[in-house]
Amino acid sequence: MSETETSKLPKHARVVIVGGGIMGCGLAYHLAHEGWSDVVLLEKAELTSGSTWHAAGQITHSTSSFGLGKCVGYNIDLYSGLLEEETGQSVTWHGCGSFRLAYTQDEMDWLRHTMSVGRALKFPMELVSPDRIRELHPFYNLDGVLGGLHTPEDGHADPSGVTQALAIGARKLGVKIVRRCRATDIKQQANGEWKVSTELGDITCEHVVNAGGTYARQMGEWSGLQLPMTSMTHHYIVTDTVPEFLELDQELPVIRDDKLVSGYIRMEQKCGLIGIYEKENPNTVWEEFCPWEAENELFEADYDRIMPWLENAMDRMPIFSELGIKREVHGAISHPPDGHPLIGPAPGVRNYWCCCGTQIGIGWGPGLTRELARWMVHGAADISMREFDPRRFGDYADKDWQVVKAKEDYCLRHEIPFPHFNRLEGRPVKPSPLYERLKEKGAVYEEVYGHERPRWFARNGLEQRDYYSFKRAEWHDVVGEEMRAVRSAAGIMDISAFTKVELTGRDSEAYLDRLVANRLPKKVGGIALTHILNRRGRIELELTVVRLEENRFYLVCAAFFEQRLLDHLAQELNGEAVTVRNLSTEWGAMTLNGPLARDILQPNTSARLDNAAFRWLTAQEIEVAGRKLWALRMSYAGELGWEFHIPREDMLAVYDALWKTGEPLGLTDYGSFAMNALRLEKGFKGAGELTNEVTLPEADVMRFVKLDKADFLGKSATVDSAEAAELSWICVYLEVEPDGLEDGHGGEAVLLNGEAVGATSSVAYGHTVGKILAFAYVRPDAATPGQELEVVIMNSPRKARVLEVPAYDPDSLLPRTDARVEVAAE
Repeated sequence: MSETETSKLPKHARVVIVGGGIMGCGLAYHLAHEGWSDVVLLEKAELTSGSTWHAAGQITHSTSSFGLGKCVGYNIDLYSGLLEEETGQSVTWHGCGSFRLAYTQDEMDWLRHTMSVGRALKFPMELVSPDRIRELHPFYNLDGVLGGLHTPEDGHADPSGVTQALAIGARKLGVKIVRRCRATDIKQQANGEWKVSTELGDITCEHVVNAGGTYARQMGEWSGLQLPMTSMTHHYIVTDTVPEFLELDQELPVIRDDKLVSGYIRMEQKCGLIGIYEKENPNTVWEEFCPWEAENELFEADYDRIMPWLENAMDRMPIFSELGIKREVHGAISHPPDGHPLIGPAPGVRNYWCCCGTQIGIGWGPGLTRELARWMVHGAADISMREFDPRRFGDYADKDWQVVKAKEDYCLRHEIPFPHFNRLEGRPVKPSPLYERLKEKGAVYEEVYGHERPRWFARNGLEQRDYYSFKRAEWHDVVGEEMRAVRSAAGIMDISAFTKVELTGRDSEAYLDRLVANRLPKKVGGIALTHILNRRGRIELELTVVRLEENRFYLVCAAFFEQRLLDHLAQELNGEAVTVRNLSTEWGAMTLNGPLARDILQPNTSARLDNAAFRWLTAQEIEVAGRKLWALRMSYAGELGWEFHIPREDMLAVYDALWKTGEPLGLTDYGSFAMNALRLEKGFKGAGELTNEVTLPEADVMRFVKLDKADFLGKSATVDSAEAAELSWICVYLEVEPDGLEDGHGGEAVLLNGEAVGATSSVAYGHTVGKILAFAYVRPDAATPGQELEVVIMNSPRKARVLEVPAYDPDSLLPRTDARVEVAAE
């Protein structure tokens, strides 16, 4: 090794990024812009020599994800001028616009919903007829097309040019990029720093970032990490010169034909380009190991695999049908199990960051890396990162499961992204003890952090399967029946899909108290609802805390926050004598709600259940059907009710006993769809409202905060937010006029006098009150109770009004209902 080579590599840096594609260079650029320039990026070959260089480079405003939409809008602004102005490096931006076509009413509904989200983001887009498509793209066969979404400011860029420009921008701000330097190991040192071993020597750093693309999974294994993603191969082909294109003065819009082509068709100079994500027989490579010598790697085209869609493409673009093929591009791209990139902290370790698993790097990369940079530098991103957080997967996400799910994701790449779309491959993973019993009773399940949770129960002749629609689906009335049962009699639900953690030790109270914004329960059996924040005062997660004993606490939160909670607890320890025990798989849980809940529970326990003996928001260890369990008197449905937290082996016996008693009284099984609508009727905020992008004052949950506490993580930022002259936005509770067909799905624009002032975060139809109910984040001037607004549902504005109190039981009297007093006859 020459002296020149070793001098390239510093001995220490604040951040080391491993990987020089669009994601690694994008993060280096944005870290420098956020103020961290002591950054070293390592690339084993040349920049963009992995998946980036063979990307098609397209980007569209057409997204139904509000958070991802913010990233896309930023990226298009960057590519269409800002990046080149800053760096002088051409990105070869083609602002040709695009169409997404619809052949069915379901596809049209998808486009209408996208329009609703796009209006909240103030994106330029319009729904157009086939005549308008034909006017702007005269060569496409529009037989069967009902309409399309026109996004006129879309386009495509040169992937290598974009990445080089980001690298230039990073270098100008002090980032060091070392090419031809392969990392060989990443290990955390005793002092918490990371040592990155490379072919040119070692470098230590405070933060390490895995931006390894198709190498990311095996790089994670160096550090004992399981990072779920699989390399899938994708084709696009470039035709010979198209004679009809020679006479064009401007570039044709990109066509996204999800149904027939399962991909996209566009101009490539004066040639045609066809990209295909086949919907069957997807191909994996490098399932165990991506070879280190791979560089600008391509595979031989597999025409047998893509031929049905290629033939459709030729039918749609008949001017291509007699042309030869100039170039075949068949390269590998990382696919995570659910289609969303891994952007954020790796599970179980400190200061190891994932910036990988990105199947659409050019379209998503810069915006996501900007958010990751903000997360690293400031402690929180500015969009909700829940769908991208690498900690959303647990130990169940082993290699075999990863491959199954990546194949599923690839095949779904150009399917309609229906609300509540249920990915069924590789399941069940973690069924509860009630799984088979409830399945026999009609449960239609969803997966939550590996757990199987009932969504709704097939009744009234409905087939036991998923039904998909942007309108009211077939299960709408069944969910209404479940809700009415809970409101009028009682409902029982398997809620094992919760994170359940026990915290013990002599310092447990003091330790936990400095992590949460609310006061801990003082008495044994007390329950407190609180939030864990980050240093920016943004919400990490909502937490239920139960004091089981003087120095023993039970913590419950949503299942997908399990690793986030465990990491938070481990990383905030400062020498305290505390033991953390994860009970999430050892214990299950169920809830019993409704006015007859006490009547159903009492015959199965010797414990007194009246208000004097068992108060609202308290917990007791009791026996039910001869099994010991913790009963928590609380209700997410806003009714009289209890949650039962119980060892898994005892769940079935308790459920059967309660069902035997309750069935004659009208006890009904219910699922998460009814639970969500019930909580909206009660005005209870959920995970859609309580995210890393908002503070407690912005979320309007300051009643769960005690600012007179000595200190808690994020307190100063919370105080600053509470004392701000004006908040950026405020979470409001809305009632929206229904039309009997469409209820909304989240992300829809909220209008004040026709101007977009915010977006919905959760929406559901409240069968009890006969209104659509929603939470939305809006500008402060639109947040006054009684304010008349509009919510754009399926591209149609609906009258809405800001509510001051819950639509159902506004005084919250029902959960506190006491036992009936029996009067003896004279």
